[in-house]
Amino acid sequence: MKVSHEKISDDLFYSTQKEVLASWATGKDVDFKDAVDYQKGIDISKQFSHKLLEAKKINKTLIQPRAGVALPNEHIELLKYLEDEGGADLLPTTIDAYTRLNRYEEADKGIRESMKAGRSMLNGFPALNHGVGICRQVTSSLKSPVQVRHGTPDARLLAEITIAGGFTSFEGGGISYNVPYSKIHPIERTILDWQYVDRLIGKYEEAGISINREPFGPLTGTLVAPSISNSVAIIEAILAAYQGVKNITVGYGQCGNLSQDVAAIKSLVKQTEYYLAKHGFTDISVTTVFHQWMGGFPADENKAFGVISWGAATAALACATKVIVKTPHEAMGIPTKEANANGLKATKQVVSMLYEQNLLSSTLVDNECEILEKEVVCIMDKVEELGEGDIALGSIRAFEAGVIDVPFAPSKYNMGKVLPARDNNGAIRFFNCGNLPFTKDIKDFHMSRLTERGEFEKREVSFQMVIDDVYAIGKGRLVGRP
Repeated sequence: MKVSHEKISDDLFYSTQKEVLASWATGKDVDFKDAVDYQKGIDISKQFSHKLLEAKKINKTLIQPRAGVALPNEHIELLKYLEDEGGADLLPTTIDAYTRLNRYEEADKGIRESMKAGRSMLNGFPALNHGVGICRQVTSSLKSPVQVRHGTPDARLLAEITIAGGFTSFEGGGISYNVPYSKIHPIERTILDWQYVDRLIGKYEEAGISINREPFGPLTGTLVAPSISNSVAIIEAILAAYQGVKNITVGYGQCGNLSQDVAAIKSLVKQTEYYLAKHGFTDISVTTVFHQWMGGFPADENKAFGVISWGAATAALACATKVIVKTPHEAMGIPTKEANANGLKATKQVVSMLYEQNLLSSTLVDNECEILEKEVVCIMDKVEELGEGDIALGSIRAFEAGVIDVPFAPSKYNMGKVLPARDNNGAIRFFNCGNLPFTKDIKDFHMSRLTERGEFEKREVSFQMVIDDVYAIGKGRLVGRP
């Protein structure tokens, strides 16, 4: 099938839907009309889209954790704890790794082992295996809206079951849930699979149900320059809009330099709305999510709280609509519910103190916006050129050409030439631009900022800077000094 950003035809969608729902036993419980009726019965206070838009109106930053365990009662108990004790405004259901890889039989085995062990033997909630009925038990047991968070290249059946199960937001995208997560999935295949997900959500929209969609902003979460992650977010927003999605949350992962991070969120909203309008979509609600630091964390809990609080402050000062919260156990693995709640409480304290303050009009932020937006225009112009106006086709060709290149991604369909490093102020710059379609003045800017750092540190600009910066925050610094 030829890839195109155009809306999937009803014939193709419904023929594919039959195959998707027949691919695992729980698919038989999905009935679209029943699902629409169920969604219409969900109170507005528990609808993700509504809560995000209400927060955006008053520049309030909502807080949301990550969390998920294998068994329904324990999962509900965990989310209630984070809601009541942690003060979460929005709730997640993080899906287990077997489900993310479509290994449903192993997820079933994990459920049985969890029941025997009396504790979760999976690193998330296997919503697909549990089915529509149990998903409804989960979502109806909570006071807050609940989102599906996962990392699945092929999330078609997961989307069918969880949306029918009362979840009102679904994370991911054909690029952001492939390139950073998988080595072997062709980008063409995952774009097609995620167009199905977006068309499904478009069908709900046509039936009067607003389901929030959130592309995964941080990508690999390791020194990803904002122009790369923002370009991918914009592309996935456009692809979703073509399929009928109306409520989109574009995201960004914290890099650590305050001015650059605030600029990234500011420019992300501006340029997402611009490119959506360029493609004829002027009725899309755009909100933002800021992910606290996604790289290595200090093992010491007190130092970890410092990293969490810095992320919380940045999210608030950038007026992000929500912030995804880390825990002080980040360096040690899956956190306890108490540690998860502690991260939420620390974040809530900071964003509450900074409410009604922002840095959106700062000169330093404006300077970062200027260079960032120029880079995004270079990338997007080339994507459109390669696709002859078609964003889906252009994105596939852009990865083949290295026009989009995600640092440290495992995908064999990602060129992997781009190397980022921090400048002397900790902002992410390009040590090697690879095949990114930047103008000479942009490339010169990046090298000049790295040269300035080299002179300060009395060493050559080299790959060693890249290595030092990857590990810096875990060692208590932002810039990896010698």
